[in-house]
Amino acid sequence: MSALAPNVTRVLLGDGIPTDLPPMVADERATAIEDLIQTNQLRPLNHGDDSYGPGPYSLHLSKNQLGLVLRFSLAEHGETPREDQQLSIGLALGPLRRAMRDYGQIVDSYYEAIRTGIAARIESIDMARRGVHNDAAEILMDRLAGKVHLDHATARRLFTLIYSLRYDGKGAMR
Repeated sequence: MSALAPNVTRVLLGDGIPTDLPPMVADERATAIEDLIQTNQLRPLNHGDDSYGPGPYSLHLSKNQLGLVLRFSLAEHGETPREDQQLSIGLALGPLRRAMRDYGQIVDSYYEAIRTGIAARIESIDMARRGVHNDAAEILMDRLAGKVHLDHATARRLFTLIYSLRYDGKGAMR
């Protein structure tokens, strides 16, 4: 756990993100949000500097045609922030598609291995999962460099959250 207080203390899901979820998907998403909130070093940068301060921030995630929009706000919980109290950052998901596909396959293999109870298989799958997770975190850090401050552990948690948003609301994961 990080020694610093989390910068993001609330995560909201917005436009284009389905909320009517099967229980397994809902649990995965809730866990991803809780993990991110509990321990994160995630804050917006203003042209590469910390002029927005340490927070705490609310993070509002919504989908658009290109991917996700991360909107940071200094507003108190329950208040609607003014436009000048928000910073929106677009995140194209194209560079993460392969990592998301690979991670999905690994997660499916992991659940299957748990059902069969083969410990050695579970360990090797978990090692592969960590590798994909680390690669995805590096992609996120590169894509958000100069726009958002985040450490490697937070990038891993953010990837998990982004992965959990792949449910399309029609019964499919994408």
